[in-house]
Amino acid sequence: MAEKTKDIKIPLKLRFKTWWEGYDLDDVKGRLKALQKDETSESSRDDHSGSRDGNAKEQTASRPWGKLRMEMSQLIWGDGYCGPGGKEHIATMCKLLTLNSEMSAIIIGAGFGGPARVLAEEFGVWITGFELSKELAEQGMQMSTDAGLASKAIIRHLDPEQNDPFDRLYDRGFSKEALYGFPDKAKILKDIYNTLKDGSLFLITDYTLSDISALENPDVQKWLRQEATQPYPVTAKNMKAALEKTGFVIRVNEDISGEYVGLIEGSWSKAAVVAQQLAKKGEEGTEAIKTLMEEAEYWALRAKLLKDGVIHVWRFLANKPNKEIR
Repeated sequence: MAEKTKDIKIPLKLRFKTWWEGYDLDDVKGRLKALQKDETSESSRDDHSGSRDGNAKEQTASRPWGKLRMEMSQLIWGDGYCGPGGKEHIATMCKLLTLNSEMSAIIIGAGFGGPARVLAEEFGVWITGFELSKELAEQGMQMSTDAGLASKAIIRHLDPEQNDPFDRLYDRGFSKEALYGFPDKAKILKDIYNTLKDGSLFLITDYTLSDISALENPDVQKWLRQEATQPYPVTAKNMKAALEKTGFVIRVNEDISGEYVGLIEGSWSKAAVVAQQLAKKGEEGTEAIKTLMEEAEYWALRAKLLKDGVIHVWRFLANKPNKEIR
C-alpha cells in the first residue's frame, strides 16, 4: 500500500486546471493521497476487472526513448535529429538570430544535438544545449564528442525544477519545440531571461493549443499521454503573455504549422523504403519495423492535429532589451 501512495499521478485534466487557475500542485498531491487511502479497498477490487478509462490509458502509454526508438527516429529525421527540421532548415531558420563566431548560444530542447552541431559548424557559435530527456542528452553529448565538437556543442540534461540551471551568460537563445514540456512556464522563461545578455535574441518554436478546450479533444489527450515526459502545452496567446511578462519584447509572432506539417510529411515519405531495407534483416528487422510503425503513428497523430487546427506550431522571436542608461 505504501508503494501505491509513494508517487501520486495527478490526472492530466486536473494538472491543467490547477496550473491555469493557480492552485498549488503540492496541495493537490496531498489531497489525492488522502483520497487514495480512502479508495484503496475499492481500487483493489477493480484491479482484476479493470476500468474502461484505465484500459484506454494503457493503450496510449508514454513512449520512452529506448535504443531502438532512437535509431528509428534518426533513420527518418536524419542523424542527430528526433523531430522535424534537418541541417538546412535549422541553418535557415536561425538566420533570424544573426549569429557569428564570437557568440555563445543556449539551446533548449537539444535532442540528439543535431541543431547545436549545425549552428556550431555553420556559424562558429559556441553552443550549450539542454534537454529534458536524460537518454537523449547522453546520446547527444556522445555524438558531439564523436564529431569532434565536445567543447563547441555541449549537450546536457536539464532538470526543470533545478534552481538557477544555467551557470553563465549567453548572446543568443533558441528553444526548439521544448517549452511545452515545462510545467512552470514562468520559471523556465525567467531562467532563460536571466542567462541571456542584454540585447540578446531568443528564437522559439513550440507546440501550442488552439484554445483551452483543445484539452478535451480525445486525440489531443492521446498525443499528450504518448509523450516521453509529461507535457504542459498552452495557447500561443498565453505564451506571448508569459514572454512579455518575463520582460521580453516580441519581434516575430507567427503560426508555422503548415510549414511544420510539410517537414513531417517530407521526412516520412521515405518510411516505406526504410521499412523495405529493415525487412531484409530478418527477426532483428521485424522488431525495428514495429518500432518504426509506432513512431509513424505517433507523428501521424501530431500531423492530423496540426492539420485540423486543434494544435499549432508557433514561432516567436523575442528580444531581451538593453538596460536604459541613466
